[in-house]
Amino acid sequence: MKQTFRVTGMTCSACVAHVERAASGVDGVRRVEVSLLTNRMTAEFDEDRVTAGQIAAAVAAAGYAAAPVGDNEPKRPVQGQEEAQLKRRVLRSVVFLLPLMYVAMGHMVGLPLPGWLLGQENAVIFGLTQLLLTLPILYINRRCYQVGVKSALRRQPNMDSLVSLGSGAAVVYGIFAIYQMAYGLGHGDLERVARYHADLYFEAAGMILTLVTLGKLMEHRSKGRTADAITRLIELTPRTAHVLRDGQEVEVPVEQVRVGDRVMVRPGQSVPVDGVIVDGASAVDESALTGESLPVDKTVGDKVAAATINRSGAFVLEATRVGENTTLAQMIRLVEEASASKAPIARLADRVAGVFVPVVFTIAVVTAAVWLLATGGQVTAALTAGVAVLVISCPCALGLATPVAIMVATGEGAKNGILIRSARALEELCKVDTVVLDKTGTLTMGKPVVTDVICADGVEREELLEIAAGLESASEHPLAAAVVDFVREQGVKAEQLKDFTAVHGKGVHGRLGGETCVGGNRVMLDEFRVDGQTLYPQGQRLADLGKTPLYFARGGKLLGLIAVADVPKPTSARAVAAFRELGLDVVMLTGDNERTAKAIAHQLGIEQVRAQVLPEDKRAVVAQLQAEGKKVAMVGDGVNDAPALVAADVGMAIGAGTDVAIDSADVVLMKSDLLDAAAAVELSRATMAKVRLNLFWAFFYNVIGIPLAAGVFYPVLGWQLSPMFGSAAMSLSSVCVVSNALRLRKFKSRFQHETCGCCPSEHKKEDVKKMKKVMTIEGMMCSHCTGRVQQVLSALEGVEAVEMSLENKTATVTLAAGLAERSLVDAVTAAGYRVVSVE
Repeated sequence: MKQTFRVTGMTCSACVAHVERAASGVDGVRRVEVSLLTNRMTAEFDEDRVTAGQIAAAVAAAGYAAAPVGDNEPKRPVQGQEEAQLKRRVLRSVVFLLPLMYVAMGHMVGLPLPGWLLGQENAVIFGLTQLLLTLPILYINRRCYQVGVKSALRRQPNMDSLVSLGSGAAVVYGIFAIYQMAYGLGHGDLERVARYHADLYFEAAGMILTLVTLGKLMEHRSKGRTADAITRLIELTPRTAHVLRDGQEVEVPVEQVRVGDRVMVRPGQSVPVDGVIVDGASAVDESALTGESLPVDKTVGDKVAAATINRSGAFVLEATRVGENTTLAQMIRLVEEASASKAPIARLADRVAGVFVPVVFTIAVVTAAVWLLATGGQVTAALTAGVAVLVISCPCALGLATPVAIMVATGEGAKNGILIRSARALEELCKVDTVVLDKTGTLTMGKPVVTDVICADGVEREELLEIAAGLESASEHPLAAAVVDFVREQGVKAEQLKDFTAVHGKGVHGRLGGETCVGGNRVMLDEFRVDGQTLYPQGQRLADLGKTPLYFARGGKLLGLIAVADVPKPTSARAVAAFRELGLDVVMLTGDNERTAKAIAHQLGIEQVRAQVLPEDKRAVVAQLQAEGKKVAMVGDGVNDAPALVAADVGMAIGAGTDVAIDSADVVLMKSDLLDAAAAVELSRATMAKVRLNLFWAFFYNVIGIPLAAGVFYPVLGWQLSPMFGSAAMSLSSVCVVSNALRLRKFKSRFQHETCGCCPSEHKKEDVKKMKKVMTIEGMMCSHCTGRVQQVLSALEGVEAVEMSLENKTATVTLAAGLAERSLVDAVTAAGYRVVSVE
């Protein structure tokens, strides 16, 4: 069982290590991951051996509070209340810090002080005034002492332990100095008074606590920005739905919608749940889920998802997924789990942070002892160095280096339709050097479409299409469905045939007007003694291109052929080129024969092809590549891809694929665009670059800062950092790490940008709305003929460009997808020429 807990009381990565250690120590707990960013802990455990309450109790025993997160509670940090508390603490601290700094240091810069604070005779009043101004700051920031001391007593010191010890030592020494000055004044020992009058460090304690709280406020705000992606997704969730019950439309909270309910969605409204349209049609804006700004036309039978927006007509949907099962809820859960998960590189930082605080304590004690010996017993110098070491060290920077970058990256990925399930996947994707692509549904559209129509001599195109549709309309074969759909789009009515018969592996035949009609491959034609020699060469050429030629005949006479193919997606070739630009080897897997596989691979620029691969063998291919030392990413969409997706170092599923494939994958491409796979690799590399830079600066800061505070450079260069500057540096180090990670919010994939010109959907829009057709035309004898044909075609609405070739007897037409081929053929025929084929 997996359970998410809300954890409070954590202030640094050392706290994270303590919480993980406490929860992992419970018998029956298999795995624990704690996120300082979201204040969440995810635990996997055997519910027969341990309960969520026992895990929470173990965390509480370690000094922190933990409670299971309910199903209806948003699993994200509640920013407002904690941020307001920190802001109040900072402002109240500053109110007392400013006069404290004026009293303690004003005279050093020539600022006037009241006479009762000046001179050795007023030394005790001078010290007591600073103490009275410091005490409110200690009280305002008492949480630092409550958490820090409690953790230290449990032998689990954290950042607050360092700060509380450092500032507390300064205050205790200041009180000691006041007693010494009082003793000196009472006994006439003015030398003692003068020495301790200059050794008050109340302002250092006040400044340290104020700066640390200010740093936490800045860090909290920065961390809040990393959760913006999750917040935006949660805010997309509709609040109500208009449900049809007993013939009436009732507005109910979206939580009350059940599977099977009929829901009305009007223009401008958000779709409340996932479902299937049962009545009506519309254009639906899916940009919230896929990042694709172009609305998608939906009609009866099409699926719609929660949080998408109805832009035009009203429709009724039948709910299929509600509550935590909707696509939006799953996206939110995936992003949250990825944000809370840990990359392998983060575990190194966590291990270091786990021992960091005890090591710093040791260094501080050694530093104080060395200074005490080196200065002949000067407690002031020893205290200054020891406190500076305590307050400058920063385990937070180490702990935040990775999770902040991971959270920002997963949020940006989700915003662009790339769902990354875990930090491990994000890191592994950076190391991938080979990408294995399933052909059907990944590289290609996943269903056959008509690509070429070639008529035999003396046969009209409409006659060929009528007979083809009549034969194939009764067949259940996918190729038959492609032909029927194409003929319907052309506006041609199918002939009604009798005595229909399908012959497996060959084709179909039936009777029309007493004549036998045949459709299928060459074997089928030969069996019915149809002479197809005139078109066999063209059929072979199409077959060499990976297409399937279907020959049609009527009454023993060849009518023509229609070629059908599962064509590549518009962005597949660019995606393959993008993988190569990223330095990845590309391998295509397919169950097709060698010829078809190589034809598709040639079109897309893929050199490595594994053809005739059975579904159960895909995993073996991935394992073979891994055995050769390759880091493999597998991209697929079908149930038969699931084992290979699991076996690969990173599995990537097409969003339009099956639920099994999506559940097996580490990365889900919501837009079903292969270019997003290249963008995911690019995002991974950018993220890990930020993580490495953050870790470098976090280590570098501590490696330089601690020796500087300890006074290692003092004998040679005279450099030593005061506790006040040390606390400021500690606060800024965490803010710098978080700010560097936030730069990932500006991530833009050059491949996604390249495909769209200026927006993610523009190029896709061009692919959908424009196409080219090559018409082979008989009867063109001179330039006047080509000019005439070009003129009549250009006059058609929807035709954008016409290129003529007298030598090849062709017209290449660029047109809108909504313009039927029939219109082109009719226009050319009306001009006195004959259209042989349209490809």
